[in-house]
Amino acid sequence: MNQVTIRSMSSRSQSAQRAKVLVSDDDFNVRLLTRQCLEAEGLDVVEASSGPEALDLFVRERPDLIFLDVEMPGMDGLEVCRRIRGLPQGETIPIMIVTGSDDRESIDKGFEAGATQYKTKPLNWSLLGRDVHYMLRASNAFNALKRQEDRLRYLAYYDPLTSLPNRRSFTEQLNRILKRCQRNDTHAALMFIDLDHFKRINDSIGHGRGDRLLVEIAKRLTLELREDDAINYFSDKNAAEDDYQGTEIARLGGDEFTVVLSDVADTLHVERVARRILNSLSQPIALQSHNPVVTPSIGIAIYPQDGCDPDSLVRNADTAMYAAKAEGRACYRFYNEKMNAQAVEQLKMEEELRYAMGHDQLELRYQPQVDSASGAVVGLEALVRWKHPEHGMVSPGEFIPVAERTGQIVELGEWVMHTVAKDCRHWDSLGLPDFRVSVNISPLQFNQAGLARFVRAFVEQSEMAPHRLELELTESAIMTDAETNIAKLRELKDIGLELAVDDFGTGYSSLSYLKRFPIDTLKIDQSFVADLNSPDGAAIVDAIIALARTLKLRVIAEGIETPEQLDYLVKLRCDLLQGYLLSTPVYPEEVPELLRRNYLDQLYPGE
Repeated sequence: MNQVTIRSMSSRSQSAQRAKVLVSDDDFNVRLLTRQCLEAEGLDVVEASSGPEALDLFVRERPDLIFLDVEMPGMDGLEVCRRIRGLPQGETIPIMIVTGSDDRESIDKGFEAGATQYKTKPLNWSLLGRDVHYMLRASNAFNALKRQEDRLRYLAYYDPLTSLPNRRSFTEQLNRILKRCQRNDTHAALMFIDLDHFKRINDSIGHGRGDRLLVEIAKRLTLELREDDAINYFSDKNAAEDDYQGTEIARLGGDEFTVVLSDVADTLHVERVARRILNSLSQPIALQSHNPVVTPSIGIAIYPQDGCDPDSLVRNADTAMYAAKAEGRACYRFYNEKMNAQAVEQLKMEEELRYAMGHDQLELRYQPQVDSASGAVVGLEALVRWKHPEHGMVSPGEFIPVAERTGQIVELGEWVMHTVAKDCRHWDSLGLPDFRVSVNISPLQFNQAGLARFVRAFVEQSEMAPHRLELELTESAIMTDAETNIAKLRELKDIGLELAVDDFGTGYSSLSYLKRFPIDTLKIDQSFVADLNSPDGAAIVDAIIALARTLKLRVIAEGIETPEQLDYLVKLRCDLLQGYLLSTPVYPEEVPELLRRNYLDQLYPGE
């Protein structure tokens, strides 16, 4: 018979809770008896009278178990069993093969075809339902175990947050790619990607949004490189194909990602990919009320010239990434051998700086801030110096970036504040007039969750009048997440501190935010002061001073080195003046004499 009987209406309503059995037999009576036995046990039944019909129903109905007669005309049950096992959805389904042959050879053929259980006719109909339920329970237990194994394998090879391959996947795949490149005498490129200032994002808007940002970064990487087919890390077959060309993306952890380009023809192709990644990842990311911009620093190493094994290739790409950060971030750099020497020097400086902080090698100098109206010194900026026992004075331009990169800048900033308090206690004992001391706060220190708590405790313990302490924060730091940072600044302002925006003019402040920041001072970036002899430089300084006056903020010009610069700023009535022309940074013991000095004659010569 060619008729196919679908499950009854009464059972259809319960199909969501009932297992489904496909019964395939060319004998109508066998199918009828089988249906009656199984439906009596609470199972749904679909019937097929031939092998092709059984295959068609299997694909369309997706049964939970198959009851399959071997002796069917045309395509027999063994062939049906083999074909079902060859389908992705048929690998684990339980199959009961039924036949009149009970010899060892027939049974072996049944199991070789993929049978789960082998039954000989005549069947014991009273036990059939129990046998099917037993097979279904065993299948459910096996599938549950397989799902758990798949889950464990997924967790072992994939990052659960971004669904990208993880470090283990990356390591194994990079090994395969390099072996294939070695066999085929081709090149590969490894890009090591690190997000700039990602910790600041986490600290300011929370780890939940930080995780969503990482997911978005992963999506952008995948979409940007979607034209290349990535290897499935579960498949060794794909990995072994010598003609594979593609791109592998992985998340190693935190904000570190990698991209491996296989069989690259030249560095121009690698550069094009790097530029695309740089552009894509640098676009604003919408996170509810926040739209942060997180730029990547990308280090690139090429196989085989930059490393013939995975470890050296990763190490050199990582070194190139740090070189990109050192050169301003938001860029890519190819590895070269000079970088290794620089990396060793950086590591040595990091170790020596840590030692210096604990062994009195660091010192403070103070540069005066002069009131343009009275000529009096009304403030000092605290500047840290490192007196190395072997190399002499180490430039802040060398060790401050190292401190920022390693996180030592937080400890260094706290050391500066405690040293300022000690010096102020000494100056106060001499009966000197009241003055303000400015201390630079790094972006990393500003983004510490407990900064306001630390500063409050510092003020209480040091007994330093809070209005005498001015914290200088860079414009770019406070603009990263303006809404959140307004609240942070208000916490600091509530302590009674003065707040200054350092390097003003370089961070593209929004005027609407600037009006809401609880700040006291704008500090004109010294690059604009240095450029005062050009129309553009002078126009920028004019605009900043006018803006400060409108917002009723104090304005300081730093980096004054020539009489022409000083004269221009005095005529503009810039509130405070600072620079080497007036005074170099001095030792703490020279401060009393500095405070007694008046610069009026230098500011207004001949008057």
